[in-house]
Formats: sequence, C-alpha cells, structure tokens
Amino acid sequence: METLLHGITQMGAEPGRIVMMLVGALLMYLGIKKDYEPTLLVPMGLGAILVNFPNTGVLSTGGEAGPFQVLFDAGINTELFPLLLFIGIGAMIDFGPILQNPFLLLFGAAAQFGIFFTIIVATLLGFDMKDAASIGIIGAADGPTSIFVANTLHSEYLGAIMVAAYSYMALVPIIQPIAIKAVTTKHERRIRMNYRAGEVSQTAKILFPIVITVIAGLIAPVSLPLVGFLMFGNLLRECGVLERLSLTAQNELVNIISILLGLTVSVKLEYHEFLQVNTLIVIGLGLVAFVMDSIGGVLFAKLLNIFRKEKINPMIGAAGISAFPMSSRVIQKMATAEDPQNFILMHAAGANVAGQIASVIAGGLVLALLA
Repeated sequence: METLLHGITQMGAEPGRIVMMLVGALLMYLGIKKDYEPTLLVPMGLGAILVNFPNTGVLSTGGEAGPFQVLFDAGINTELFPLLLFIGIGAMIDFGPILQNPFLLLFGAAAQFGIFFTIIVATLLGFDMKDAASIGIIGAADGPTSIFVANTLHSEYLGAIMVAAYSYMALVPIIQPIAIKAVTTKHERRIRMNYRAGEVSQTAKILFPIVITVIAGLIAPVSLPLVGFLMFGNLLRECGVLERLSLTAQNELVNIISILLGLTVSVKLEYHEFLQVNTLIVIGLGLVAFVMDSIGGVLFAKLLNIFRKEKINPMIGAAGISAFPMSSRVIQKMATAEDPQNFILMHAAGANVAGQIASVIAGGLVLALLA
C-alpha cells in the first residue's frame, strides 16, 4: 500500500508523466478505433505508457539496462530494425507500374519537395543543419528512413521524429485530402487518365532492383544500407526461386520488426525528453514537410499539364510520397468521390512506388551531404 501511495504521489508531482500516458492512449485509440497504422501505433502507444511510470522496469532494472533499453541499443542505435523492415517492404512492392510507365518516377522525385523546403525552414528557425535534415525527412512519410537518417546524424530529436513520422503515415487519409483540395479544383480532380497495360518481363523485374542499387551506390554510397536492403527484399519477390523467403519477409519479418520497433521507439517518449518546446516545433515542422511533399507533387503535375495535350490528374502527384499503398488508395477514393467512373489507382500506385524509391534516395543524399 505504501508503495502504491508513493507511486501515485510521484505521478502527481510530475504531471508530465500523465500527459505522455494520455499521448500513448491517443496513439492506441487511433490505431485500434480508427485503424491508422495499428501495427505501429498500438505498441508505440502502450510503450509510451510503460516508460512514463516512475522507476519503470522496462528501462532499467537494478542499475542495469531494462528490456526496452536493450532493444533500443540493439535495434535502433545500430539501425538494424529499420533496415530489416526495409527487406519486408521491398518484398511487398511491385515495381511493375513503374517499369510499364517510367514517367511516373518524376512524381516520386517531385513529392520530395517538402523535405528540402522544411530543411531550409528549420535552419532559419535556428536548428542545427543535421537536426534540420532529420526533421525534413519526416515529410517522406517513411518511418524507417526517418529513423535511419536521424540516428545516423545523431539528432537529439530522434524521439519526436520517430513519433511524427509514424503518426503522419497513419494520418495520410486525413491530411492528404485537405492538402490536395487546397491546391486543386473540382475539374482537376475529375480528370480521367487512360491506363495502357503492358507486359513487363521477368528479366526486367529482376534487373530493376540490381540496377537501382548500382546507381545509388555510384551517386550516394552512404545510402546503400537503405537502398540495398529495400532492393534485396524486392529481389526476393521477383527472382522466382525464393518465394518462401519472400513470403517470410512480407509477413513474419515485417510483423516481428513492427512489434519490436513500435515498443522500442517509446524509449524516447519519456516526458522529460519529449515535453519540450523544441520537440513540439519539430512535430509541427514534420507536418509542414508532409503537407509540402504532397503539395509539391500536385503542383508538379499541374505544371506538366500546361505543356501536355493528354492531361494528368494532379492528385497522382500527391501519391509520390512514400506511404505505400495507403496514399494511392486515398487518391483513388478522392477520384471516385468526384466521379464514380474515374479509375486512376494504377497511376497513383505507380507514383506511390516511385515515392518509396525517391524517399530512400533523398535520405541517402542527405546523409551523403551531412554524415
């Protein structure tokens, strides 16, 4: 009883603990009730609650590192968890739409605008260049890349960056429609696009991840852990002789790493580290980066429409972020809402896949310049 009263008293003396527990509860609510990235938000939310108990055993036990701290040191400090997750992501991705229409790669590149825009803004606000670069990567809506870049650059805002990256990934269905409607007209959102289906040879699908890895190695060698693991996962999928490994990467590996990563992220959610003015600014800048990435892709499509006879539905430009396949589904849903007969999913999926590649390369370029 005395121990219980002491714990309650300590919680009352440090209200920040209660605030962070409420944040954890909110993350769990979004994951469970709203189905927003539950595989990450639910363990992250529960972890935020666990690490904010006074003298919590998940961080330290008897002067030794606790289980969460051990996982953090082994999986985040070494960048192991994000890289292993990339193998699974690569195994899930079908690069067929890009190989059928390489033009869509441009939208993946254009939708990284918010990263560099936010880096400039964060620098003007007084953030160190490495912290600014880590914050900007949030805009890619790519959690593993955000963690990898922030950790490699030793950003002091790793916790806020991890939470922001995964939260905005989860909130794509809410944020993207607002951003897209702000810069498009109803007429533009109703534009129909013809999809010309074509066969992609098995050889092309096998060569693609190899060629991308070689190009990335020549342009930004420091990006090879990111690009290489992603493309290795895709090679498992496409080579035709490793189906069992491909399925394992897509299912068991992704599920296990998602659980561990979600719990481990919470190490940086202790109230005294998280509840700071700069942390809140970082989360706000992450939202700016994400919105500007979406808007950048849309504006690029609108620019191309000035010179094209066959118009592009500018919404597919927003699908050039890395949140695959959620963003492409959001774009198709918006197109259907405007015109029930409008089917642009394949174009959006191609741009979305391009965004996955572009976000990794953007992270690699940032590391090449600053690491």
